Amino acid sequence: MADELELIIVGPGRLGRSAAQLLQGTDVRFELIARNQAIPAAKITWLTVPDGAISDASKRVPRGGVVLHASGACDVDVLHPHVRTGSLHPLMTFPGPELALPRDTEVPAAVAGHPEAVAAATALAEKLGFTPFEVSGDRALYHAAAVMAGNFATVLLGEASRILAKAGVPEADAPRLLAPLALTSIRNAADLGPGPALTGPVARGDEGVIDAHLRALQAGAPMTRETYQALLAAARDLRKRNEPKE
Repeated sequence: MADELELIIVGPGRLGRSAAQLLQGTDVRFELIARNQAIPAAKITWLTVPDGAISDASKRVPRGGVVLHASGACDVDVLHPHVRTGSLHPLMTFPGPELALPRDTEVPAAVAGHPEAVAAATALAEKLGFTPFEVSGDRALYHAAAVMAGNFATVLLGEASRILAKAGVPEADAPRLLAPLALTSIRNAADLGPGPALTGPVARGDEGVIDAHLRALQAGAPMTRETYQALLAAARDLRKRNEPKE
């Protein structure tokens, strides 16, 4: 079909709208449609719909092309009965093109599935300016890692900001003041590896400082103390795993 579109993006949510904007100016012939619209035939159909809507949407995709979903957590079998099925999941937060698009950063994108679908997802990722990598293992573990690095990093900055406010810093200023430290720590961990990049009282073995933290948190923020203790255990394990082998 000479007039067949190269790509249909189903789902004008934050990712779908962002992808459409990123594809503007490329040579990809695409259309972004709502998930309740009739889905036309295309060489590639990319379902950027919520996880719970993937199966229903896939059943309405015409047979024959490559069908991809954008879920980090779902396996490709949710796209049954299509054969050339796969996933393309950008490992990045997308607040929507009206607010921000990824910039000044590499956007990794996980691809998986049927070999032809992986090839199509890889090519599409590159058109979007992403860096594709293949995930062949447990999708739940992959997505848990993404949530920890993305969502929980946000939560952690929120908790740290709350504690800084309790120390007397204006609450509205706290995230901005802590961000350079957090971002530099993450960059160092990415460049050097988490173990070598670890600093602070755990890396120094300064138990007196840690005990003071725990006492202060118990008095002022007992719920955050539990979070601190869980992270403390993980930090100690990280330090242990990176100690020189005798």
